[in-house]
Amino acid sequence: MDFNALYHANFKLLDDAVSDWSTLVDHLVDLKKDAEDGLHKAALKADWVGVNAQVSKQFIGKTAGEFGDAHTQATTIRNILRDTRDELKAFHQQLTGAVARGEQKNLTVINSGDGKFTVMSSTRPDWSSDPSGKTGGADQKDVDALRDEIQGILSRATESDNSAKTVLMALVDQARMGFSDARYEDRDAAATAVKEADEMAALAKKDPDDLSVKDFDRLSAGLKKYHDDPLFSERFAKDLGPEKTLSFWANVSDSQVSPDINRERREQLGDLQKNLSLTLASASRSDTADMTEWKRHMVDISGQDVGGKRGGIFGYQVMSNLMRVGDYDDDFMKQYGKSLMEKERQLTHDGDHTAWQRMGFSPYLNRMKGGDSGFDPLSGYLQGLSNNPGAATDFFNDDFIPKDGDHKKAVSNFKYLFEDREWPHESNNDLSRGESDDGRNNLAAALEAATTGHPAGEIPTQDTAPHSKEQAALFNAIVSSVGDDPERLTEHGFMSDSMGQMAAEYLPDINRATTDVSRDSDDWKQIEKLYPIAGADAGVHHRDVSKFLFAVGQNPTGYAAVEVGQQAYMSKLMEYHLDPDVPADERFSQDQETTVKYIAQRSGEVSGVLGLGRQEEIAKPAGDSDHDYDYSVSQRKNLISGGVGTVVGVGTSFIATPWVGAAVGGGAGTATSAVLEYIYKDAEGHALEKAADEMGSRWQAGLEKNNEYVALGAQEAAKRYHLANADDIGTWSREGARQGYINANDILQGQAPGSRTTS
Repeated sequence: MDFNALYHANFKLLDDAVSDWSTLVDHLVDLKKDAEDGLHKAALKADWVGVNAQVSKQFIGKTAGEFGDAHTQATTIRNILRDTRDELKAFHQQLTGAVARGEQKNLTVINSGDGKFTVMSSTRPDWSSDPSGKTGGADQKDVDALRDEIQGILSRATESDNSAKTVLMALVDQARMGFSDARYEDRDAAATAVKEADEMAALAKKDPDDLSVKDFDRLSAGLKKYHDDPLFSERFAKDLGPEKTLSFWANVSDSQVSPDINRERREQLGDLQKNLSLTLASASRSDTADMTEWKRHMVDISGQDVGGKRGGIFGYQVMSNLMRVGDYDDDFMKQYGKSLMEKERQLTHDGDHTAWQRMGFSPYLNRMKGGDSGFDPLSGYLQGLSNNPGAATDFFNDDFIPKDGDHKKAVSNFKYLFEDREWPHESNNDLSRGESDDGRNNLAAALEAATTGHPAGEIPTQDTAPHSKEQAALFNAIVSSVGDDPERLTEHGFMSDSMGQMAAEYLPDINRATTDVSRDSDDWKQIEKLYPIAGADAGVHHRDVSKFLFAVGQNPTGYAAVEVGQQAYMSKLMEYHLDPDVPADERFSQDQETTVKYIAQRSGEVSGVLGLGRQEEIAKPAGDSDHDYDYSVSQRKNLISGGVGTVVGVGTSFIATPWVGAAVGGGAGTATSAVLEYIYKDAEGHALEKAADEMGSRWQAGLEKNNEYVALGAQEAAKRYHLANADDIGTWSREGARQGYINANDILQGQAPGSRTTS
């Protein structure tokens, strides 16, 4: 800090800047509220169709969110400017005070140029005639003390000014377009994050022989505390660099390279891996030039040896294990995935052989508890894709083997991984030496994200966009593949939880398929009215749907997702189509009985196929029990809403999917809430199991329970609109549901639907 600049400082411009930013923050509070309450909430309540459903609604949500980020960034900038201004004012007062005290001791501070200063002893002409004999001036000790005091003030002021510049520049660089969501209450918090990043990166750069257990603990604690901090994450990744990132994890996770850490901190390695992954994921979302280059370089070097002490490990094998958690930048995930699959194609000779097979002496690169060894990079990458829906959709629709002279037909990444790949045998990393299915399980989770548009294991929100053409095409490919060979799923039943969630979110498409109405016929327009879809139609076929649902039904979790979803969807359809205010030109049929029976019959068929899958599994010698199925159904209550009655609905667009969170029309007192409460009560009381014991037939018991659910949904919908013929509606729905349930058995046996009837 320049002595003259601080001593003669005029803080008006800085005061004005703080005042202007404070005014902007206040205005942005109002804009943020208007954007959320007026723009975003209005968009959620609106009925969107066509392109608007896929683009406009999502765009409005993101735009409204930008106002929130703008407010956050403006507040942080204001806080940093205000803190820096207040500190510089304090340093200015300290400096002027020190100079004044020096003058009292006959010391003069002179600006010597270039920001420097000199402290000199003062002299007066009359000192030579002083009777006491004193010649005036100050002791050298006083000169040195004042010089050191002023230098200390200037040093602290310089540090304050420089740290403010550093964090402000870092903050602004975070987002190339739009605004950063980095939030700091004061300048010191932001500066501390940057300082901590430098120190943590320095620890990770150490030679593994020099990295002590104490260093490990310090690094682990730092990453745990700051992994979500944007400034920390970007600075840490930039300081460490791609090469050191890979070599650090390759070394620290290898018991032969870092024996002390693996012996004394083996249980904590998984936490370090998780927090390092989260840190890098956060950094990847930064738009700084340094991080753009970091991501490009990481992709470039991942096909090379990581340069660890042991050697023989590709960068893909390390980096993929650092992608298992966190939301990485989509573009980075896409480019990395393309590069990884090129390496896969090279090592497997176009998929003809197995690659990435771990040998007994190979290191465990994945230290997440109970996971696979991490030697197969596809496992970690696919787990990362399960958190990145956009990247996942693009990845699975991309070509593994493009159509060219040698290949008359392209092979997609989906087809290769789901149907063709020879997966390497994997062991669990908990030293149990048991076989690990994580690779295929992570594949299923990544497919869930790719087809639904939200991270795997989550339930869609009101902001989840309707299915895109690419998502719907991928779901079609999955259903068709299982339809062609159900063992692709039944031989790996652990994948069915994700498959069930997918199906639950494509129930309009599935119900459309069960009608067997040609999409080229005039009647298809009526089917579109009966089962409206806001986004793209998956175009699945009846035969494939039946086999797919039968396979999913053989897993309790998959069964529960679709069965609960179908009953919720059925009840909302009844509620919508029985509404007297629905315009005539939007009705499936002007005849109430026809509409009710049609909905009930298709719903009955879906539940019937699932019930047959459940029966198939329970009949196996080591199959799951009725209790396992009932438990999975009861657990859906917690996953969907945390309680009964808050599952579906946003205006009339609810019928695009039964999984749109707690919203308008989905609360207590609706037909949906009544049906779900009944289902959960039955599941918790094992009603189907008891009924099956009494009747001697699980299939017959399932048919009758389904009839009750469908009738309840229809009757509750009729009561909502005070329809006088609620009993007739209940009867029609039972007849339709019964016939649909019977049809399920016929269809799976290769007979035409309706080979047997209820009459």
